[in-house]
Amino acid sequence: MRVLLDNVRSLYNVGSFFRTSDACALERLYLGGITGFPPQKQITKTALGAEDHVAWEHHRDVVPLLDRLHAEGVELAAVETSVRSVDLFDWRPRFPVCIIFGHEVDGIQTHITERCDVHVRIPMLGTKHSLNVATAGGVMLYELLRKYRELLRNAKAVSGA
Repeated sequence: MRVLLDNVRSLYNVGSFFRTSDACALERLYLGGITGFPPQKQITKTALGAEDHVAWEHHRDVVPLLDRLHAEGVELAAVETSVRSVDLFDWRPRFPVCIIFGHEVDGIQTHITERCDVHVRIPMLGTKHSLNVATAGGVMLYELLRKYRELLRNAKAVSGA
């Protein structure tokens, strides 16, 4: 599992992603565009040292990164509500996968969502139709982790191990 934060402006949100990424043993955290990166006091405050243990890269322009990941067979999943979005609980990810989060107000840029294999939406049952990006990250990563563990259990059962 990998995550791309593109133009996430809050360093506290970035720090929270580092902490959740560490908890889920994320393979790599990509920080794109204006997204801040360590060392920064606000990141450290919420990451609590996780920024020292999570592999990360910063890319000012994420398009070459997305093209490279796609060429490597990584499924690119935009966390975005759109006409083509699938519900998080119905989504069957194709591992390896990189989930992409965008700007806290404006979302993911169109030229990035167009490169994605799938758009995934978190079901919203209340009056609000969005979550804080760091909260959405926790929801997505733990559901992805659950699906990955299920995939491993099923593969083990099929192999008879």
